Amino acid sequence: MDDDSRQARWERRTEVPLSLASALFLAAYAVLVLGHTLPAVWRHVCLAAMLTAWALFGVDYAVRWGLSGQRLGFVRAHPVDTLALLLPLLRPLRIVKVYEAVQRHRGEPRLSLHARVVFYAGLSAALLGFAGSLAVYQQERGAPGASILTFGDSVWWTCTTLTTVGYGDVVPVTPMGRTIASVLMVCGLALLGAVTGSFSSWLLQVFAREDGNDGDDGNRGEKRPPGS
Repeated sequence: MDDDSRQARWERRTEVPLSLASALFLAAYAVLVLGHTLPAVWRHVCLAAMLTAWALFGVDYAVRWGLSGQRLGFVRAHPVDTLALLLPLLRPLRIVKVYEAVQRHRGEPRLSLHARVVFYAGLSAALLGFAGSLAVYQQERGAPGASILTFGDSVWWTCTTLTTVGYGDVVPVTPMGRTIASVLMVCGLALLGAVTGSFSSWLLQVFAREDGNDGDDGNRGEKRPPGS
């Protein structure tokens, strides 16, 4: 049975709007970083859109905290939401929830557990990688001794970092760039572990099912002795 508490009803009503706010935040941030030659008025519009989205996240967090009736327990129970509120790099991950919300509203069946893990991990990696590429490029371009000079360099570096390959041909040199790199490394390990674990679990279930079917076939093929 679905939770019908005030907090649960609030979360269901705000899932899609907050996901759209996350998409707006990411789009405005991309224009702000990549369109550094745009007129100042457009840059101010993008900045206003980012601040508005962040304010919506803050209001949602405060309302859910108040409805929960908890104090520090709410913060401990929602670490991802807390980090997404504090770290701009993680805010686009709120978009991941929109798929589940749309499926629930339409009454359509959800994907299997393993498929959902792979889907959510893949989408999270794509969103985190794009946001991380923007953030690193913003910090590294024009820095003395920087090797990440274009957005393409930043995307390549982010791919090697999230996949834990780390070629080392391009690396961040600024303190903020290295801080972002640390966050991406941790997130990359977590996402890679989730996908690997889910895939391994799925394989074990498939092999166990096949072994069970082989055993059943073998039992059906045995001849029972007379009089049994």
